[in-house]
Amino acid sequence: MKNNLRVIEINTTAFNEENFYLLTTLSDEQITKVITPIVEAERDSDSDGDSFYDNDFLVEKLNEIYPNDIVTHYVHDGFDKITI
Repeated sequence: MKNNLRVIEINTTAFNEENFYLLTTLSDEQITKVITPIVEAERDSDSDGDSFYDNDFLVEKLNEIYPNDIVTHYVHDGFDKITI
């Protein structure tokens, strides 16, 4: 397992409020390899709903394909804050 734990903002739509963050050991290439075909399938669909995804689904797919890596997600307002 990799030791490069990092936070990455994932943007799949034109709406920033739909972005989410991954805390993960995955590389950019691993992430895009899984997410890109799912997003493109929905964009190419004829709005029949067959290719619908949400952020939870994308994270589930990453965990399914890379079960030995760390993949946890947060929405924009999902971070705790400590002010000192």
